[in-house]
Amino acid sequence: MITDVSLRLLYLILIGLLSSLALLGRATSSKGIELLVLRHEVAVLRRTNGRRPLDTKSPNPPQQGEPTAVEADETKRSSAAEAPEFQAVS
Repeated sequence: MITDVSLRLLYLILIGLLSSLALLGRATSSKGIELLVLRHEVAVLRRTNGRRPLDTKSPNPPQQGEPTAVEADETKRSSAAEAPEFQAVS
């Protein structure tokens, strides 16, 4: 039992080290492309899943007129997109 767990832990550590070494060897442009693809996947999943129905058994259901967590997050994102970008002062 303990040997199985220790072997699994050793395997996970080795995989983590090898994947971080592979990431260090990559070019910056390939890392940027991977981030772009992952962001696109997240956006597609958010569109296809839609909103979850409210759980009526929740200990603190939102009151009428109070934004849900998803709506509050969308508001934060839209206000951040409208914020001006800062430029370096020389």
